[in-house]
Amino acid sequence: MRKILFLTGFSRFSDASNLLLRWLIGAFLVWGVWDNIVSAERMLEFETFMAQFGFPAPGILAPLSVYAQFGCGILFILGLFTRWAGLIMAFNFLVGFFVVHLGDDFRAQFPALILVAVSLYFAAAGAGRYGLDRMAD
Repeated sequence: MRKILFLTGFSRFSDASNLLLRWLIGAFLVWGVWDNIVSAERMLEFETFMAQFGFPAPGILAPLSVYAQFGCGILFILGLFTRWAGLIMAFNFLVGFFVVHLGDDFRAQFPALILVAVSLYFAAAGAGRYGLDRMAD
């Protein structure tokens, strides 16, 4: 009865769910910045956006954020250096949250908060069984 009540058998799917979450978040990060990577005009728009919110040196920080998201997205997909990628993305989206979204309502804050939470989860949990981080074990 306890196994049914608490669904303890589902724990055997934790590595598969970690993989699915890594692929989903990784693909979202790569997709979300791809236009900034392939278009100088889009990167300039992002720099302008950052300047409007008072970020220092937006010409440096915009590409840094874009390439960090792209690189960490790839690392999440591969399950490689997952804990480091999680810490980097948690920091990236925490900064974005506090500078850009702090005054927004919860619905507008939610995407940034979810990315912080999931990134912290990856930092704590690692890639699981189905990631290249297993090579270090």
